Amino acid sequence: MSEKELLQKNVEEFARLQRYMVLAEKDSDVYKAMKGRYIELKVILTASGINLTELDIIME
Repeated sequence: MSEKELLQKNVEEFARLQRYMVLAEKDSDVYKAMKGRYIELKVILTASGINLTELDIIME
């Protein structure tokens, strides 16, 4: 998998995860588990030079 494909995959996963997080109750275990992955993806994308300003709807 090329670097471009990997970045695309991570951006898509980040967007999908946020859609699920919006639907979940913030104090639920499911939300807390998703938030862990959200933080991981946010770090990966930021370190890869992706500007999350318009992609990040959760902003935590």
